[in-house]
Amino acid sequence: TCDEEYYVWTQYLFLELYKAGLVYQKESEVNWDPIDNTVLANEQVDSEGKSWRSGAKVEKKLLKQWFLRITNYAEELLKDLDKLNDWPDRVKIMQDNWIGKSIGSNINFKISGHPQETLTVFTTRPDTLFGVTYLAISVNHSFIESITDPAILLEIQNLKKFLLDNKNNDLEKIGIKTDLIAINPVNSEAIPIWVGSYVLDEYGTGAVMGVPAHDQRDFEFAITNNIDIKQVIIKKIEEPHSLLEKAYTEPGYLINSNQYDGITNSAAKLKISEDGIINGWAENKVHYRLRDWLISRQRYWGCPIPIVNCEYCGSVPLNQTDLPVLLPKDIEISANKINSLGDNDKWFTTTCPKCGNVAKKETDTMDTFICSSWYFLRYPSSKCSTKPFEKIEINKWLPVDQYVGGVEHAILHLLYARFLTKALRDNKLFEIDEPFKKLLTQGMVQAAAYKNNKTGKYVSPSDINDLSSPIDPNDNSKLEVLFEKMSKSKYNGIDPESVIKKYGADTARMFILFKAPPEKDLEWGDADVEGQFRFLSRIWKLYINYKKDKNTVEKLNPDKEKKLLKSMNIAIKEISNDIKNNQFNTAISELMKFYNSLSNSINNVNNKLKKEALKTFCILLAPFAPHIADEIWHLIGFKNSVHIEKWPSFNADAIKEDNYELVIQINGKVRDRINLNNKMDENEIKKLALERPNILKWIQDKPIRKIIFVKGKIMNVVI
Repeated sequence: TCDEEYYVWTQYLFLELYKAGLVYQKESEVNWDPIDNTVLANEQVDSEGKSWRSGAKVEKKLLKQWFLRITNYAEELLKDLDKLNDWPDRVKIMQDNWIGKSIGSNINFKISGHPQETLTVFTTRPDTLFGVTYLAISVNHSFIESITDPAILLEIQNLKKFLLDNKNNDLEKIGIKTDLIAINPVNSEAIPIWVGSYVLDEYGTGAVMGVPAHDQRDFEFAITNNIDIKQVIIKKIEEPHSLLEKAYTEPGYLINSNQYDGITNSAAKLKISEDGIINGWAENKVHYRLRDWLISRQRYWGCPIPIVNCEYCGSVPLNQTDLPVLLPKDIEISANKINSLGDNDKWFTTTCPKCGNVAKKETDTMDTFICSSWYFLRYPSSKCSTKPFEKIEINKWLPVDQYVGGVEHAILHLLYARFLTKALRDNKLFEIDEPFKKLLTQGMVQAAAYKNNKTGKYVSPSDINDLSSPIDPNDNSKLEVLFEKMSKSKYNGIDPESVIKKYGADTARMFILFKAPPEKDLEWGDADVEGQFRFLSRIWKLYINYKKDKNTVEKLNPDKEKKLLKSMNIAIKEISNDIKNNQFNTAISELMKFYNSLSNSINNVNNKLKKEALKTFCILLAPFAPHIADEIWHLIGFKNSVHIEKWPSFNADAIKEDNYELVIQINGKVRDRINLNNKMDENEIKKLALERPNILKWIQDKPIRKIIFVKGKIMNVVI
């Protein structure tokens, strides 16, 4: 994606999105990474408020930035999760939660002394309207302009600056009471309007209604700022209600709510909302947690945005014939200024494509997730030189049948790729709706890391003499041994080269595939690596011995021949299914069973079966240990590679058992079991079963009403 022959098409697609009205620029409070010196999308900030890449605590800044309208697709992105039957549930749940659909009502509060103004608040709890004791607006809300008290305005400015500068996200209780009063539409009560540090500009309307009795955050805000608390829902109508020690958030019945007293709060949600719509102060509304995708990055390394800034025309998109906008090679990058594009006048200065006057190129580059969110569309048309892809090829080859990626990208790459696919579809560039049919989210390899409990820092194993002792005489803390994702900073990485040098690549591969299902984390263990090495060594020895004595048969044993034939066909069937379902650990288990059967019977079976079994085992081994499989393939006399050999098919007749166990029930309760030959017919079986002493004991002289018979499984006698 750093190749100009690729990112020219990212710029092309940017212009397609611009043409569709999905690109815009605005000044916004953004997430700022103080280490990488760039902004981050909301999806790139973790739950602890840290950067996904650098780990730095994210700050807030006001900057003019470019956005993509991913919110235009919020409903479709949510609804189409139901189509993704072969995606892990946890990925779909993460996307569902991130999109965050809320169905509720917009409530319009009139403002005392300002008859032309209305403050709109989105809520999912209209049943609590009678319990509203304050409204809270964000520090950037347009209603700030209606405040007349200079002292209050100064407080708000100071709070705004504090919120921008402060790196701690725990700010939910800071409030400033304004001189504005709202009127509650359900009872005409006067409600003070506060500026609240916890109110977000970008969610809902930038204003919330405070119901301290029934929302814990509002409760804590009210306690801190000495605001009234009015309970309007109780668990039972007849129960006495005393002073609340915390918010009551359970279902219940309305009180202190005039004509709605006594009804359930679930019924009140509908009734109060309906009455509000009739009376003109409410409307049904859907909101989403998802915010538009901020794609501007203040760094050199990224795809240049094909926009020029003209003094007369404003921000103007380039024509597609003007692409690509290339990154300059003669640039200096320093640690504290990683975007110097504006300092390179030769690159920076250009001509406005609209009016022809001197203009300046956009110096922000695109989030690299833009480039990585459409690359799969390029594969079917990688040689195309006139556009990013051919419509006919996309419709033929995509969506991708099997995609593999980390679960950490559930709301990053995987969500972005879905959005871009739908947006480009709507621009008539192709007809697919989703990028990936089947998704496998692979687990991570974990290894032991040693953490100093006192400092919180990780310690290199080479610096530890005795894990049961302190690290040094002045440190009384102990080390904690944790299994965590391999990381240089945690000193628990394993160099693959060292494993390959000692054991070979096939051993490393076999260990990783066998240790855990691919979607699960696995713990690195030297003993387990050794185990796989020994298994491959035994396989090697088996084939070496065969080459030496391939025509040696100690004594033919028909039972062993039958068992080996059965074992071989079971292995073909089970390993084929396991590979299809990405269950590689169980596939290797089946290989081990097949090996045991093969090694135990190889000298007691005929030469034809021996050769067939060795050949089949080698083919089944090949996907997991390709190098040794190719070597032993040649050892048994084949000239071409095992990897171009046809995959074996299993013989169902070879798997069939001669005997089976029939479960015998009386009135649904198991009373006996009997081993039977597959060739016995139903009447013979019934006669034999009814003569069994255990069955006679339970039936005695009672009449048999009916017999339910399922051949090969169960017989139930109803008396």
